[in-house]
Amino acid sequence: MAQTATSPTKLIILDRDGVINHDSDQNIKSPAEWRPIAGSLEAIAKLNQHGYTVAVATNQAGVARGLFDMKTLNAIHQKLHTSAQAAGAHIDAIFFCPHAAEEYCDCRKPRPGMLKSIGDRFDVDLRGVPMVGDSLRDLQAGFEVGCAPYLVRTGKGARTMEKGGLPPGTQVFDNLAAVVDRLLHLEAVALETAELARAALGRKK
Repeated sequence: MAQTATSPTKLIILDRDGVINHDSDQNIKSPAEWRPIAGSLEAIAKLNQHGYTVAVATNQAGVARGLFDMKTLNAIHQKLHTSAQAAGAHIDAIFFCPHAAEEYCDCRKPRPGMLKSIGDRFDVDLRGVPMVGDSLRDLQAGFEVGCAPYLVRTGKGARTMEKGGLPPGTQVFDNLAAVVDRLLHLEAVALETAELARAALGRKK
């Protein structure tokens, strides 16, 4: 896991729609339409329990298109926070881009601005930080700043996989819960390996 010399923060970046909650081709326009994918909030709780900082990076062009306003978006995110808390989970920050694609801002994925802001917020080198998404633009934004790309088959993920063109090194999992299980397994193996190496070194002394 990437980290800076001054911060031990273990960071993971998640897309919102299609990763944490069910997506819609008509956009998620109200708190009532926001429904968590089974197991996603529990997976975030596991990350919290293992010391991860969890950040969300989400494009929300519906604001610019007039499908919903900032008050509604804030209410949707409040429901996300409340639902996460009910599952024993905590999301440290939600970053969003409210702009339409034709505005060519730097924060709209696949551009990297939003992820750079997350790295700055938590003072973390993004190289190797897991970026979990269901669309190609999620993975492209992460790849541009050195994140490790993870594609889930939920949301638009199955279609994204069929279209191909994924960034090099992209790993594909059924859902966020499967990604988290894999990350924590690898972390446990690395810890066990390090402990065995230290034990072997101690015996040599």
